[in-house]
Order: sequence, then C-alpha cells, then structure tokens
Amino acid sequence: MIKTVGRGSRFNTWFLRRDDAGSEHTSTPDQPLSQQHAKAWTAVMCLTGVDYFSTLGYQPGIAALAAGNLAPVATLVLVVITLFGALPMYRRVAQESPHGDGSLSMLERLLTFWSSKVLVLILIGFIATGFIFTMTLSAADATAHMIENPLLKEYLEGHQVAITLLLLTLLAAVFLKGFSEAIGVAVVLVVTYLGLSIVVMVRGLAEVLAHPELVERWSQGVVQQNGNWLGAFGASMLVFPALALGLSGFETGVLVMPQVRGDKDDTLGAPRGRIRNTKRLLTTAALMMSVLLIGSSVATTLLIPAPEFQPGGEANGRALAYVAHAYLGEPFATAYDIATIAILWFAGASAMAGLLNVVPRYLPRYGMAPTWASATRPLVVVLWTIASVVTISFDASVDDQAAAYATGVLALMTSAAVAVTLTELLRRRWLPGSYFSLISAVFIYTFVQNVITHTAGLYAALVFVALIMLVSLWSRTRRSFELRSPGVNFDDTSREMLREAIATQEPVRFIAHKPGKHDVNDYDIKALEVRLDNHIPNDAEVIFLEAQIDDASNFEAPVEVTCERIGRHRILRARGTAGPNVLAAVLLEVSKHTSEPPHCYFEWSEKSPLGNVFRFLISGQGDTPPLVHEILRKVEPEARWRPQLHVG
Repeated sequence: MIKTVGRGSRFNTWFLRRDDAGSEHTSTPDQPLSQQHAKAWTAVMCLTGVDYFSTLGYQPGIAALAAGNLAPVATLVLVVITLFGALPMYRRVAQESPHGDGSLSMLERLLTFWSSKVLVLILIGFIATGFIFTMTLSAADATAHMIENPLLKEYLEGHQVAITLLLLTLLAAVFLKGFSEAIGVAVVLVVTYLGLSIVVMVRGLAEVLAHPELVERWSQGVVQQNGNWLGAFGASMLVFPALALGLSGFETGVLVMPQVRGDKDDTLGAPRGRIRNTKRLLTTAALMMSVLLIGSSVATTLLIPAPEFQPGGEANGRALAYVAHAYLGEPFATAYDIATIAILWFAGASAMAGLLNVVPRYLPRYGMAPTWASATRPLVVVLWTIASVVTISFDASVDDQAAAYATGVLALMTSAAVAVTLTELLRRRWLPGSYFSLISAVFIYTFVQNVITHTAGLYAALVFVALIMLVSLWSRTRRSFELRSPGVNFDDTSREMLREAIATQEPVRFIAHKPGKHDVNDYDIKALEVRLDNHIPNDAEVIFLEAQIDDASNFEAPVEVTCERIGRHRILRARGTAGPNVLAAVLLEVSKHTSEPPHCYFEWSEKSPLGNVFRFLISGQGDTPPLVHEILRKVEPEARWRPQLHVG
C-alpha cells in the first residue's frame, strides 16, 4: 500500500512517497499478503542476478590469475561450495526470513536488548560496504571495458572518474523512476548478456574440442604441477578465497523477497508461495551460473595465453570478451562488449535494491534514521551521493576497490552461515546443524584469509560501520522525544476504570509512580505525600499511573494498559518502550475523551542530569517530568489542550 510522507508540493509528494517497507512487521499474521507490486520470480531473479551474472565478465580472469592452470578445477570447487554450501544456506534464510529482512533478522532474534541492535548495526555497516562498493566497482569496471574498446579508447582514456559518475547517476535515475522500471531494465540486460555469453562460451568450447591437444597439454600440466588430481583439488581449495566473489548475489535474493509474487492465499504468517518461488529463484540462478562459470573457465584457460591474464594484458578482467574478439569477429565482439558494459553498469542495481530493502526495515524501526529513510527516493539520492564520494576517493580504480568489496560480501555471507548454524543447533537439529557448521567454517576461513591478505578492505568496512553507528546514535537521540507509540490499547477493566473516573470528576488526576512490588501501605504514603506537596483536595480522586518498560532498545511499540485495585487505590499499568513516552501516550489518549486535559503529578529525580540523559537513552528511564513535558509539547503544541504536569 502506498503512503505519502509529509506534505507540500507535488514534487515532495512524489519524492517522499514510499511503499511500506515495515508494514509486514506490524500487521497480523493472518492478514493476506499484498501482491500489488510483486513480480514473477524469474523477473526478480534478473534484478538480483545482474550482479551475480555480471561476474562472468571478470570471474574467469580472476580464476586464471589466482590459480593459473588450475583455474577450471578451482572454479569447480567454487561451484561445489555454491551448490552444496551457499545455496542450501540461503534457501534456509528464505524459509526463516520471508519478509525481506535477510539473514540479519535471524541473528537479531538470537540476541535481546541492545546487543541485538548493536550486532545488526555492525552487520549493516558491512552490508553497506559490500553493496556500495558493488555499485562503484561495477560502474568502474564498465568504464574500464569502455576505455579498453579500440573504437572508444582515444576518446575516453583519462576520463574514467567522470564516466563512472555518469553511470552511477544513470543507475540512480532508474531507481528514482521506480522498482518496476529497474526490474524491466534488468530483464532486458540479463537475457541479452546471458544469451551472448552462452554463444561465446559454446564457441570457445567448440574450439577446445576441435583441438584435443589443448586438453591433453592442460591436464599434463596440472598433474605435473600438483603430483596428481587429488593434489590439484587440494591446491584449488587453498585459492578458493580469491574466487569467493563468484558467490555474490545470494543475500540480495532474500532481501528483495517482498518483490517476489507468491500464491493468492499467502498470508503474512504463512507466505508459502513467496518462499517457494524465492527458493526457485535462488536455485535456478545458482545452477545457471555454475554451468556458465565452469564452461567459461575451461574455454578461457585453454584458449588464452597465460600472459594475457596479467595486468595490462588484453584478457585481464575481460576473458570472455577476448574469446569473442578472437573467434567470433568484430561485429559480434563489439555487441558483446556493449552487453558486458551494460550489465556491469547495472550490476549495482542489485546492490541498490538490497540497500533500499534492508535500510527501511531496520534503521527507522530502531529510531536510528530519520522518518524519510522509509521512503525510497530520498534513500536513492543518499546512496548515490555516498557512491559518488567513494568513486572520487578511489579514483574509479577497480583494483583499489576490490578489497573493500570482497570484505563486505564475505562478511555478509559468513554472518548468514553462522546465523543458519546457530538457528539449527538451538532447535536441536543436530544433523543440519553439523552440516551448516562445516559451511560456516569454510566461510569463516575465507573471510579471515581475505582480511589477512587485504587489510585495506577491513579498514574501509570499519569506516562504514563507524558512520552507521554515529548516524544511528544521532538519530536515536534526536527522535527520543517523539511519542514512539502507534496507539494505546486499554483492556476492558482499565477502560471501565477510566470511564468511572471521567464520569465522577474532571480533570482526571494521575500520580506517576515507579512500578514494583508495592502494598497498600506504600500507596497510602505516596498518595499522602503527593496531596501535601501539590495541595490536592482530600475529596479529589487520584489514579496511580505506572510505566513498565519491556525493551528500551526498541524504538516504537503500542502501549498496553491494564489495571488493578489495591485497597482503595486504583492503579493503571502501562507497558511500552520508554517510561516518559509511555506516560505521555496515556495522558494524550485520556485527553481525547475528556473536556478538560488530565493532570499528572511527579517528583524530581535525585540523580545527576547527565546520568539521567544516558539512563533515558539506554534504559528508557530518567528525570521523567521534563521528558514527559517535552514529548507532550512536541505532540500537542497548543498549551491549553495539553495534559497538565505538576512536580512537587
């Protein structure tokens, strides 16, 4: 359902319009699943696959550089880990997290209070690293392919930063238009690129089959270098971390699950059709890519001279394009270059889509982003700005950005593996838990090796983590004086108690009271103190109002109100995320049903002001009277209608 955030001009209405990213979290489980903006899983596969499939442009060259003659064997190891590691892992994530939360929600559920929020923020920092550098590196790689084209080189050389910024701007423009348009562009690019890549791969394999001596010479070289085929597989395992970028794209596949059309009878609590179709998406993409990776690696390794893979060589970063130019003629090769440039440019679309799904599902819900962060178009502008700064900082260099890209992607996949493993073990599913433990070990090893080899990537990721933390802290502090409650729910007895109080006298008078195990004597003493301090007439009825805090790390939750009678005293107990906000919400709700605003009586805190500020931000408590007053002032600017506070 489309909502409008804010008011103003037609531009503001268009710019701040959003699809409810978090509505699936706040609705009831039996509510029908909205299919309004959903697409067929094959179309969504193209959007998430532009990054995954575009790796064909450079993965064979990376394999040849890292493994030399072993490249096809190393690629086979990558395929095995893809099909028997990453694929079952992310199929499990799709089952556990069908609303676009990705593997983050699985880790979030394993922890509580602030520890879960801090962990998610750290992981969002790594997600931002991986996805932002996916956008910038892919655009820079597309620029490099353009500059390497013989027809364009003399015109474009030396302008790589400007061209990359232009490509990023065009990518942002597509998403400013809308998600449907992005999916449409992705379908055209993926179908075209994969079709041409298959032609190049088949032509290369045909050339290999026509010259059996190539295969014989290659196999002899592998055996001589490694002793036997078992040694070749062992050596290939050691170079797997260098090839692991061929696994990118899986997390995006589960982050965009709300875009996948399910069955008509899907509900929020049981979106079986969406889960089934997402699993089809993941499986189909993995199988297609596995065939293409092995075929392209065999063709390029056996046909291209080894020196051409080195930096400066004609096949460096463009192995399949080299085969196209060598065996299919310049017209076809030029068409393939154009398709490669196009899909590399749009490879950032899957990263953009992932960030546009994950940010609104976490940061606004935590109160750690402005409310406009739930809207798509402002986020597109923010992400484009960050990507532009990164491009300028790294001078649009593909090689310089590769470490940060790898760190972000591998950290994300490692956390997903750990999340699935812990989920299975905590549910006492020992067999799948043991299996996923092995997969986790592989990804942990890969991540550690990448960090050891490319420490600059870790530093870049930590910069993103620090920025996420700072922005989140600033936003949470700034938004703490919002009401933080979508509504107040009174149970039947508390509603009846209020009805009696309103009928008996107005204004309704409340005494703010700290919750705990209190007996009738405690309430007698408290009532007497408040009456004396605030000169309340003896015949005026009062109701005790106690704010109970569930989880102060949550930003927003409905306030649930119950009641109890202890002796002659009436007590309302309101449960929510922060004491001052809960009290303000109840007072405002009561004022809707009275002709005169209610009054509430407080006492000053004896703790230090600075300590009270931190207590409020961390535990939802603090110097309550001024906090409640500030919340009421922001919500109800008209003083005469505002609930009245007294401090004695």
